[in-house]
Amino acid sequence: MIENIVEIKLAADEVLTIKRNSLCSVNPETEKRVAIVTGIHGDELEGQYICYELVKRITANMQHLKGRVDIYPAINPLGIESACREIPTSALDMNRVFSAPDPASISEKVAAAVVADIKGASVCVDIHASNIFIREIPQVRILPRDSDYLMRYAKMLNTDLVWVHESGAVGGGSLAEALINEGVPTLAVEMGVGGRISVLYCEQVLHGIFNLMNNLGVWAEPEHGISHPMISSDGEVHVVHASDAGVFIPHVEHNMWLSKGSEIGEIVTPITGTVVQKITAPESGVIFSLREYPIVSEGSTIARMLSMGSM
Repeated sequence: MIENIVEIKLAADEVLTIKRNSLCSVNPETEKRVAIVTGIHGDELEGQYICYELVKRITANMQHLKGRVDIYPAINPLGIESACREIPTSALDMNRVFSAPDPASISEKVAAAVVADIKGASVCVDIHASNIFIREIPQVRILPRDSDYLMRYAKMLNTDLVWVHESGAVGGGSLAEALINEGVPTLAVEMGVGGRISVLYCEQVLHGIFNLMNNLGVWAEPEHGISHPMISSDGEVHVVHASDAGVFIPHVEHNMWLSKGSEIGEIVTPITGTVVQKITAPESGVIFSLREYPIVSEGSTIARMLSMGSM
């Protein structure tokens, strides 16, 4: 059942609408409810495919649904429509307004209504993509203080990595922080690259969501072939930066194992035909973030590696 959880009048007789699709079992065997949220950032589109496939697969196999699944595909619909990461009317990051104590602006009122609607869920999965600059392998991001609380759920999501660190995706003002404060275990999933849909990554996370629902008793059909993710912390991650401006040419693939000193790529200057920096792996490990947008400045992030010594 599709319902509007937010309706706010805008200029020129327009209405800002946030929709929820609630899929409920005909013969429920549990009161547990799973919330799937995406579209907080308008340029993160991986979640659109996941929501489409979730609705399609659940409605085609309703006999397996034993609880309730609430799907929120577009928390920032204006951003999605205009291909804008932020809220177009205010240029605010939507994932920084979910904890406003006294909601006053339109974005704060929308955020408060979303939190109130999800409150009481058994678990929430908040689906993000990277920006246009960096491609990420499927990963769950967790604050160190929430690691013990969330790790068992995170391991069910079939991602390649659980990154425990002070991430902005789950930090101050985020949906994850607001829902965790309300007692809802919330997992921020990040994958792919901004403005694109990586179907293989989406399918991987889809299997994980069905596995999570199965473990909660919301979905009866078990998932097979669920992988165990690498577990990381800030101390095990090595970030590789550009020391010069230019064009980054990668020599490796994403999610690839490298030995210490192996070449990741090089930064070149087109007008002179010269290489200004050869970029090498600082330690042996797996590249889980890799530069997607080739133009770099001094200090730009080129890659993140998980040290193999931590595994």
